Formats: sequence, C-alpha cells, structure tokens
Amino acid sequence: MAELIVVPGFGGSGPAHWQSRWEKNDPSIRRFQPQSWDEPELRNWIEALELAVSESVEPPVLIAHSLGCLLVAQWQTVSSLSVAGAFLVAVPDPSTPGFSETTPGFSHVASDPLRFPSLIVASTNDPYDAHRFAVEKAHQWRSEFCSLGDLGHINGQSGLGDWPFGKQLLDAFIARIGKEH
Repeated sequence: MAELIVVPGFGGSGPAHWQSRWEKNDPSIRRFQPQSWDEPELRNWIEALELAVSESVEPPVLIAHSLGCLLVAQWQTVSSLSVAGAFLVAVPDPSTPGFSETTPGFSHVASDPLRFPSLIVASTNDPYDAHRFAVEKAHQWRSEFCSLGDLGHINGQSGLGDWPFGKQLLDAFIARIGKEH
C-alpha cells in the first residue's frame, strides 16, 4: 500500500470533511502542515509539502482538495522529489470572485503536464469551478478525469460523510498507478 499524504485546501478541511474522516479512519494517512490554513502563503505551503513528501519512505500518493490541488501543481514544478501520483478533488478556478483576495499567490496555475500520474475528480455544480476549469486542467496536466455529477465543492458541506465512493476511486487509482510501475 502506498503512503498517503492529505493536502487540504483553504481552511484545512474540518472534521466533517472526507479528508479528515479518512485520516481518522486510517492513522497511517499523514497531513501536510503549513503555518496557516486560513492565510495561505504559497511559498510556505510549498515548503510544507516538500517536507511532508521528503519524510516519506517511498513515493507517496497525494490526496488533494481544492486549493491543495493548485498547490500540488505548483509544487511539482519546483521540487525534484518523487510522488507515486496525485488524487485531485475539486480543482478550483482562481478567477472565481474572491479567490485572489483569500489566496494571494495561488492565482497563477501551472499549465504544464504533471510529472506523475493524476486523477481529477470534479462536480458539475462546484461553485468554485463554474466555467469547467477542472476539465481544462485535466487536459493540460494530462490527468485522468472523473465527473461525479452534482456534489457541490465535494467538501464537508456536500454531506458525503466518509465518502466511500471517493475512497473506491482512490483505491482504483492507486491500483492503476501501481501496475504502471
């Protein structure tokens, strides 16, 4: 089984969020730790992710949500560390009103292909992806893409609980990338 690192977005994924619930159900899952969840600073978040990945015994799978997805895309352009893959849920569009005010530094999103396998999971009614930014990023990043219908921002407010279907998607993704290596 691959090492798993949770990469939450703005606010850090509270207790109702599926990322936090997955961590609670599986103590082997680690969370990267920036200085602030509520005042994200790109350089600090990149350093925190670099540290989390460097502490892995083997290349981990990153489980990112929202702003965490944008972080993973930026981090991989400046890091030489290996990851097995990235499970990217609810990639947000930085042109969404209010985005740049709350997340300065994250407005520029890498458009080059990711250097590891990735799966973008999206919702058709995500308020932070009204113009299908995730579809565009899936093409640019050469990511697999999975649309799940109307699930909002696929967060704690989406009422997903432990989100067993998401865990099935993650497990299937890990199995696919395991066969590739």
